[in-house]
Amino acid sequence: MVEERAYWLAWSQVPKVGSILLQRLYQHFGSLQAAWLASESELRAVEGFGAKTLSIILTKRHTLNPEQLLTQHLVKNPHFWTPADPDYPYLLREIPTPPALLYYRGQPNHQENQGITPMVGIVGTRYPTEHGRRWTRKISNTLAKHGFTIVSGMAAGIDTEAHQGCLEAGGRTIAVLGTGVDIIYPASNRNLYNQIQNQGLILSEYVAGTKPNAKNFPPRNRIIAGLCRAVLVMEAPQRSGALITARYANEFGRDIYVLPNSPDREEYRGCLKLLNRGAFGIEGEAELLEMLGTIPQLDVVVEPQQPIPELELNLAKVLSTIATEAMPFDLIVQAVEMDSSTVSAALLELELMGLISQLPGMRYRRN
Repeated sequence: MVEERAYWLAWSQVPKVGSILLQRLYQHFGSLQAAWLASESELRAVEGFGAKTLSIILTKRHTLNPEQLLTQHLVKNPHFWTPADPDYPYLLREIPTPPALLYYRGQPNHQENQGITPMVGIVGTRYPTEHGRRWTRKISNTLAKHGFTIVSGMAAGIDTEAHQGCLEAGGRTIAVLGTGVDIIYPASNRNLYNQIQNQGLILSEYVAGTKPNAKNFPPRNRIIAGLCRAVLVMEAPQRSGALITARYANEFGRDIYVLPNSPDREEYRGCLKLLNRGAFGIEGEAELLEMLGTIPQLDVVVEPQQPIPELELNLAKVLSTIATEAMPFDLIVQAVEMDSSTVSAALLELELMGLISQLPGMRYRRN
């Protein structure tokens, strides 16, 4: 695992190779270590790797030693996950552009990372009305008391109210930053930052020391949407960054909820557009809880309908690892502690027996 993390880090240093191309490499080769060691002709077989990109890759590989790079990187960035790590957030791994490196500070929670604890994003304008502030804190507080983890961006305004409402209820909250995890922005949220670090988690895809930069915040919003089962937009004018989060949520198949307000309010114009495009209106706390309760839970295991025949030891071990929710190939290999070729052969045999199904991206689920 340490070796694979080193190669995720190394690939993240290669210009022109972003999240989408990294996903293609990972799916094609099964690991980024194998991709790093691949020949030019093997890399050319992957979609999106043209002559210019290949030239950059070949040059960069000669100047980087992944193991040394990891050792140096850990000095200032001791805590991070890659999609190859078992604690990388399950739902985030499933989006088209998962961060290659996800840095964290605070208190990681295994059930959140596995998608068992439901997470809800709450976002909105930095300049909310009193109505928006009051309802954000009230809803965040209520959701926290009912076991939801609240995810937001620690910006001024709605984000701050969402985090504070959750903390007041004794709940867990996650702040996704557009800076390094060691940078407090805005500075007025220093106390909030410290509370979240002690009672929740701080996440970022940017290395330690990364200062605020406008271009970093829209990509940050995809992480908020990717982590959550649903996103609540409390107040948002027509040019609000919260609408970017909502767009990502829609792309990722997440439910979107909007707090009603008067169409005369500028702070509500963006929300009104979301409602017109099919977002759900928030009628009240009880109604919201009921609607969120209809979201399928990831920890529900449905027993297979057909009887399972007697299986060889390897086949039985692999089958027992696979749930009804899709699992990536590398996670199955890690769970069963077998070499990849043995697991691949077992998966093929189980698929031929009709016990599992293969999905795009080398993912498997139990039938």
